[in-house]
Amino acid sequence: MTVISLPRLSPAEAHAKLAEGYTYLDVRSQGEFEEGHPEGALNVPLMHMTAEGMTPNTEFLAVVLAAFPKDAKLVIGCKSGGRSLRAAQLLEDNGYTDVIDQRAGWDGARNAFGKITEPGWGRVGLPAETGDPEGRSYADIREKTAK
Repeated sequence: MTVISLPRLSPAEAHAKLAEGYTYLDVRSQGEFEEGHPEGALNVPLMHMTAEGMTPNTEFLAVVLAAFPKDAKLVIGCKSGGRSLRAAQLLEDNGYTDVIDQRAGWDGARNAFGKITEPGWGRVGLPAETGDPEGRSYADIREKTAK
């Protein structure tokens, strides 16, 4: 059993970390990211949305390793906190030293009945944007790191 040692912060606490120089890495699919994400976030999906459902992004770790040094200050976020926790743990397991998981994600953490137990970034009204920002989209990051 893996012991989780990385910090897990609320959306407001994660937002405060961005003011301290952290970078928000959104690990949701490209479509989810385009629909709305924290202002200034970069997108490297842990999973891709396909017709068959969610499938692993086999390039996730390689792209992150190429895009960010292992001492980068990263806040990892997703839709509700599950993918970001997995991604943050994966990065920590691969030598990243300053990774924070933003619990509750963009939408919010939910209980077994689907009720939101902690609102996410988008629901609490923190600075947000939509679209596929140049230089911060998965396609741009992937292309830049492939060189």
